[in-house]
Amino acid sequence: MGRFERYLSLWVGLSILAGIGLGRLFPQAFATLAEWEIAGINGVIALLIWVMIFPMMVQIDFQSVRQVGQQPKGLMLTLVINWLIKPFSMAAIAWLFFRVLFADWVDPQSASEIIAGMILLGVAPCTAMVFVWSQLTRGNPAYTLVQVSVNDLIMVVAFAPIAALLLGVNEVLVPWQTLLLATGLYVALPLVAGVVARAWWLRRGEAALEGFVARLKPFSMMGLLATVLLLFAIQAQTLLAQPGLIVLIALPLMIQTYGIFALAYGLAKVLKLPHNVAAPAAMIGTSNFFELAVAVAIALFGLNSGAALATVVGVLVEVPVMLSLVGLANRTRHWFHDDARANPRALQS
Repeated sequence: MGRFERYLSLWVGLSILAGIGLGRLFPQAFATLAEWEIAGINGVIALLIWVMIFPMMVQIDFQSVRQVGQQPKGLMLTLVINWLIKPFSMAAIAWLFFRVLFADWVDPQSASEIIAGMILLGVAPCTAMVFVWSQLTRGNPAYTLVQVSVNDLIMVVAFAPIAALLLGVNEVLVPWQTLLLATGLYVALPLVAGVVARAWWLRRGEAALEGFVARLKPFSMMGLLATVLLLFAIQAQTLLAQPGLIVLIALPLMIQTYGIFALAYGLAKVLKLPHNVAAPAAMIGTSNFFELAVAVAIALFGLNSGAALATVVGVLVEVPVMLSLVGLANRTRHWFHDDARANPRALQS
């Protein structure tokens, strides 16, 4: 890991402070940026996320994708965590904190809406950002692609019924435009671009491809920092107006995030997965598809609801927390004994 990546937590912290400061100084400018949306997806943030994940897409060798079936346990672990555990544990934690522990500090109506927003986060597992976390933990890019793709297919059919069950409503209005557009923007489009770029550079030799990927990596990290700055700048007024409520929402979200990661990462070790499969498997089960959660919260409860606020806090909490988990995964790489047969040269990142 280079010097810049080694101090990434510091750069993210400075980006958060800079974002809040700029958002306070120039609220109208960032409010205008926040309005640049199509189907609930902000165009600027979408571009920055695309910049982040494109370098990983270039590394994917499609011959190695066919070998993912040699390690089905990693894929099954991701799906079990995402769809059988995480939504229900989020609902339980939300209820515990806002119906019991914080009952005296938050009015019942707001508490109900916040619980709903947290549930929507729990039912919307990550897609795009997991490519970034996988790259930072030297995850297997081909395996990560398969995990994300299968997860997206399941989300199309499972998101609405699980959300409806946990929210106690008859129908959840799924913004299909948001779901499909995000999948196209964050998975399909950068994947196609990565395949084309990889083929073009491979014609010039392996060394040329490796040099191209090395030159792209700084842009990936800069995209991450720019995304953090923009997210915090856009939400600066909310953060400064309701700091106490933000903290109350962030606390159970952080407990849920660390708890799910510990469970997934621990099970990966029990299953004897190689680290470059175990780390992304735990990451995809831990982080959230925040665009979808925010869009559904606004559609069901309104822009100024507690549900919308909870999903926004989820966005703001995610990057610093996930970055700490990346550090943990990198420091515990020695816990996993990678099997050379499960980690052939073609599967290495």
